[in-house]
Amino acid sequence: MPTHRFFAVASLVYAATLWGLVWYPYRLLHESGVGGIASGFFSYAIPLLLVGWLHGRALLRARGQWAWLAAMGLAAGWTNLAYVLAVLEGEVVRVLLLFYLSPLWTVLFSRLLLHEKLNRAGWAVMALAAGGALAMLWQPGEWPLPANRAEWLALSAGVAFAASNVISRHLDGVAEGAKAVTVWAGVVVLTVVGLLLRPAELDFMAAAEAQTWLLLIAVALAIGSMTYAVQYGLARVPANQAIVIFLSELVVAAIAAYFLSAERMGVQEWIGAAMIITASLFSGHMEDDQSKEKRDA
Repeated sequence: MPTHRFFAVASLVYAATLWGLVWYPYRLLHESGVGGIASGFFSYAIPLLLVGWLHGRALLRARGQWAWLAAMGLAAGWTNLAYVLAVLEGEVVRVLLLFYLSPLWTVLFSRLLLHEKLNRAGWAVMALAAGGALAMLWQPGEWPLPANRAEWLALSAGVAFAASNVISRHLDGVAEGAKAVTVWAGVVVLTVVGLLLRPAELDFMAAAEAQTWLLLIAVALAIGSMTYAVQYGLARVPANQAIVIFLSELVVAAIAAYFLSAERMGVQEWIGAAMIITASLFSGHMEDDQSKEKRDA
């Protein structure tokens, strides 16, 4: 594997690992009185204010792509806001299972926007990944469908996640920094709308302790690094392969939930996790030769 491809894949694995863990500090913040919309706002407003100005020139150079950037920002904004709300309200592993049905949406979006075609091995990898998620979700006599608001939020976040990833890949000539700022701005815009509708979420500020603010800042810094990592990886890894790599978040979250909460994985869940890991290992063989030639040209 070329060095640049190794670092691109490693950056996506890093981001997936942090996403598999970040639900826990969000829950700690929620227990401290910080609602999901408010914590989402500060998590993305902080990196936007701290380093967003560094990428002003990159945004100006990309002004011909502002419409696509706006679409990516709104999709990423809903992804992150819905994700935070879902993991606060629902069971972490079940929420992530619905979120990571996103490979199915990625196949559709990448075919329409990127003209990426899957070969037979690619379809097998996708089937294995989706089958792993469904294996962890399926219950006898029940359809694997969302059962409450948190799970519908997770499903919609997965659709938006796939869309934002594919659009990011479509914006191949736009600097990663400009894309990162767009993601942060998208979340801030949507959370500001949410705070206008639910201003009581900011009441925590009057009595918040120093450790609450420190935790918010730590989460914001982690979010900032994850955004850079995702944009770096997506610029160098095909969208279909990237979404399967992101599936490793499921395994990280399941292990974290086992040690940090009362949620436990049974044999069925571990079988699904094994299928997902196997799919990730073979994700580099998903494209046909024609698609690879177009990307590498």
